[in-house]
Amino acid sequence: MPASSSPPEVAIVGGGPAGLIAAEVLGRAGLKVIVYDQMPSVGRKLLVAGRGGLNLTHSEEFKHFVTRYAEAQPRLRPLIEAFRPEDLRAWSEGLGQETFVGSSGRVFPKAFKASPLLRAWLSRLESLGVRFALRHRWQGWDEDGRLIFTDAAGESVRVKPAATILALGGASWPRLGSDGTWVELLSRQGIAVSPLRPANVGFILPWSHVMRSRFEGEPLKRVALTFEGRTVRGEAIVTADGIEGGAVYALSARLRDAIERTGGATLHLDLRPDLSEEALVKRLGAPRKGQSASTFLRKAGGLSPVAIALLREASPSLPPEPGALARLIKAVPLTLTGTKSLDRAISTAGGVPFGEVDEHLMLRRMPGVFVAGEMLDWEAPTGGYLLQATFATGLAAARGVLARLQIPDAALTGSLSSATRQT
Repeated sequence: MPASSSPPEVAIVGGGPAGLIAAEVLGRAGLKVIVYDQMPSVGRKLLVAGRGGLNLTHSEEFKHFVTRYAEAQPRLRPLIEAFRPEDLRAWSEGLGQETFVGSSGRVFPKAFKASPLLRAWLSRLESLGVRFALRHRWQGWDEDGRLIFTDAAGESVRVKPAATILALGGASWPRLGSDGTWVELLSRQGIAVSPLRPANVGFILPWSHVMRSRFEGEPLKRVALTFEGRTVRGEAIVTADGIEGGAVYALSARLRDAIERTGGATLHLDLRPDLSEEALVKRLGAPRKGQSASTFLRKAGGLSPVAIALLREASPSLPPEPGALARLIKAVPLTLTGTKSLDRAISTAGGVPFGEVDEHLMLRRMPGVFVAGEMLDWEAPTGGYLLQATFATGLAAARGVLARLQIPDAALTGSLSSATRQT
């Protein structure tokens, strides 16, 4: 770009992690960057996600890490190779937010919450000259190809940047800004969009009144869930209308798809995955000595009250024979009848298929318009995989803009550590 020319203007629609990392890359390249967002502030979903600890990425071996993206792995892998988990950690530490690996292999900032990282990030973006147009709701394009926004006063704002990055998120947590209204706007342009569906979501169960009234909110710790031959260890939570939690989310894509196909799915819950069935039979074969069934199950089986209630949900008349009772404890059937709503999901499946974008994530039907983050059709379990791919696609879209505008891609040198290395 000649020194005397005015830098190109790039519009980024959406102020989540994908949009903000794209803004950083483009700002470092000297472009004029404006981030548009319909909310009064940016990074809202990031802040809420970080209330219980901001899970940035995961420390597992890369060859296993990329398998978490299932069918989207072939398209996401090269993008994540260009911005790997260690690069995301280096970027966080460059903002003064050191990271650590938790016992489960998940990576968190040492501050744990998202707010210190977001504050430092916004300060960096401000120093790069990135501007923010808040309370601007995107309305699509006009007949001249200009972006249309409605501002806080209800006035129409029209801009025609040199390039646009769309990073509007999926349709989960709509109160934080990602409401999925962009689907119709892209569809009007002839762009195919796969239906948005809930991912990392809880499921509906027809609990009894006793289960709903006494055990809502109770955790199921150190359990194992099995569906279609895949077993996941972790924790779950009983809700008034079903079950949710990390172990459930890890199976949610399979469960959701099965429910869509057949109207239901049976999930099996192992209440004592640390004990073999044989060891459990031996414990349950001990004399009861006048103990009630609940007391006996608590002492001999090591079961919590909520675990015992789950056994009774599955079999009101508990099997008296130790072998049958042990088998039930090791595989409590939970009949799921539905998926909880999209606005209660952690993330979204569906979106713009990879066939609609080129290798730089530019829409084939709309040259100069790029798509990043959850707007693309991919999903992953919780555990750091969501944010990792969100950052990686935002960075890839920004690099696509630089390539289209023929600006050297040296924007990350010294700021994201090894992110610019060849892979």
